[in-house]
Amino acid sequence: MSNKVCTLQEAIAKYVEDGDVISFGGFTTNKKPHAAVREILRQGKKDFIAIAGPAGMDWDMLIGEDRVKAYINCYTADSGVTNVSRRFRSKIEKGELIYEDYSQDVVMLMLHAASLGLPFLPVRLMMGSGLVDEWGISKEVRKTIDKIADDKFVYMDNPFNPGEKVVAVPVPKLDTAVIHVQKASPDGTCIIIGDEFHDVDIAVAAKKVVVTCEELVSNEEIRKDPTVTKIPSFCVSAVVHVPYGAHPTQCYGYYDYDNAFLKAYGAASKTEEDFKAFLDEWVYSLKSHDEYLNKLSASRLIKLKVTPGFGYAADVSKED
Repeated sequence: MSNKVCTLQEAIAKYVEDGDVISFGGFTTNKKPHAAVREILRQGKKDFIAIAGPAGMDWDMLIGEDRVKAYINCYTADSGVTNVSRRFRSKIEKGELIYEDYSQDVVMLMLHAASLGLPFLPVRLMMGSGLVDEWGISKEVRKTIDKIADDKFVYMDNPFNPGEKVVAVPVPKLDTAVIHVQKASPDGTCIIIGDEFHDVDIAVAAKKVVVTCEELVSNEEIRKDPTVTKIPSFCVSAVVHVPYGAHPTQCYGYYDYDNAFLKAYGAASKTEEDFKAFLDEWVYSLKSHDEYLNKLSASRLIKLKVTPGFGYAADVSKED
């Protein structure tokens, strides 16, 4: 049985490549693989084709640092902190980001279709809305980017109901997925507690999968209850033990989101200068995730731990 455990630096260096079609697990402020994102930034990885489900600070940082070649998304904000992530918004307003907008349900279904190996996805969703009337990426620009489809969508006839039109959307071909889970074993078998979001779909669909986990447990331990196993070992390329790897977002059953940290980023990301200063302090000046945790301090992290029976940190003041 293979042992896929490695360091975060090793996993990102080997499995995240410039120009990848890439997707991150989690949902806005829930279980985002932030430790991996910070390492991607430190290593200078770039030119991503992002297939982002509901995103937030994770993709906002990469967009702000010009690491994204094309961004396909439905929603980018840190829920409850920003209505729209500010570096993302700035790039859109300045015309500096190649961007395409789908509805959230369609993006999630596209990622599910990718896990099924479907060539395209027919939907009724988005019909009659600006999401089909307005294209974010023109045909001319599409011709310059190899890894995106030639069309945002095409209308097609429903073969089972002649005369009815449906929208056929492309199915992404993911190179890489990065996912944070609660438990993983050395062979890559993963347990996800709570909402799976699109994590399982991108794990199945991607050619390369980096998993960071709160707890690294034995292969024997993870087999004790197969009903909670969500990602099988054969999907996973690398396993990295990264406690608090989703900070500042929450990890259900382990810790709540760090509202004060998210607010600090939201304030800093209003301007290019403050955004750069924030990343210098919290990403580039720190050589590792361990240094990041030390900078946060044990007392701050302990306050974020969930209260047993609640599923969230009852003592955390959301007004911080």
